[in-house]
Amino acid sequence: MQPTAEYTAVNSSPPSRSSHHPVASCFITRTGSFLPGPRVTNERLTEFLGNLPGEEEVMRQVLRMNGIVGRHYAQDTNQIPTHDVYELGTLAAMHCLDSSPLQVSPSYLAAGTTHCPLSGPGLSSIVHRQLADRGYLNRSVEISSHSGICTSSSAAFVGAVRAVKSGDHHAALCLGTEHASEILKSTKIQPIDDRNAHVDLRNSQWFMAVFLRFMLSDGAGAFLIENEPSDTRPSLRVNWTHSVSFAHEAPLCMKLENETGLLTQDVKILSRHMFELGGRAFSQSLQQHGESLDEYAMILPHMSSFFFRRKMERVIASHCSDQSAPVPYWTNLADVGNTGAASIYVMLDHHLRSETPQAGERLLLFIPESGQFNFVLVSLTVVMP
Repeated sequence: MQPTAEYTAVNSSPPSRSSHHPVASCFITRTGSFLPGPRVTNERLTEFLGNLPGEEEVMRQVLRMNGIVGRHYAQDTNQIPTHDVYELGTLAAMHCLDSSPLQVSPSYLAAGTTHCPLSGPGLSSIVHRQLADRGYLNRSVEISSHSGICTSSSAAFVGAVRAVKSGDHHAALCLGTEHASEILKSTKIQPIDDRNAHVDLRNSQWFMAVFLRFMLSDGAGAFLIENEPSDTRPSLRVNWTHSVSFAHEAPLCMKLENETGLLTQDVKILSRHMFELGGRAFSQSLQQHGESLDEYAMILPHMSSFFFRRKMERVIASHCSDQSAPVPYWTNLADVGNTGAASIYVMLDHHLRSETPQAGERLLLFIPESGQFNFVLVSLTVVMP
């Protein structure tokens, strides 16, 4: 999926605003994604991530539960990186922009991730420079960098939508990028070994770090957002976004420590709070906008594991008038793995390239985050050229 065409901005100044689409409208006009290296099957996983003493049974159990059969890593079998998180994001952005010349060059750039090698400058600043060095986005822009867990890049998207809807910008580029293998490979991760102190291994700090090695992988995706729909291809009108944090109610569940680079998740806290709070976020978003889930043709959920599929299906069904025939959902989790903050970008890009969008069809993006339970929902409508 290496982008090849040369990027050309036909006009770098803002166009005149169309009377057909007021400032309050904005559209996803292009999507792109980048998955590094070969597709790595479960049988080859440890060739890339290496082995830790005593993790074999955990690996078998986690892979059996999460349903992931393929993923990508931005490193080779010697655990030497092939890309960093900045380059992954840059290549996804290039894939998004490459398909044909743009009428307007983006003047706003937002990006999100879980882990960056540098605490500063922000992710967007370095991606901006890398894009410029490759002949893209070679102009001054407003930037916004977001950190967090899975909703960091969704926050970047929400900010980009607001930047365009406000009329401050006519085109915005937003992206999500993850390089999880850099902190999960055996030569880097240093889990606390407290296994002997716990009868239930899942309560140990060791388990909370090690099982994530078989859950997360690398990749990036990008969206171009404009104040006009495309004249040549289907676009997605952004009807609304809904972002809500329940950190005031729930304990810390997933964290990345700066000093050690250790990523951990407490699965008991996850099970206790994720779906109750996720259901509330679902209800809030629909009620706030006076909608029913029945109005949607498809849901694209960021789902970390098929282990949670039944609970997610119950949340969806509970919001449908006919719970025996709920709105369907689409995921590429099994084939490309869980790319964290990049997942929803990669998912929507793959969905649009594999399915034929229909005029007026409505899609709902659902992005949960277990960091301290933050949720983002996005309502989209297909607009044909």
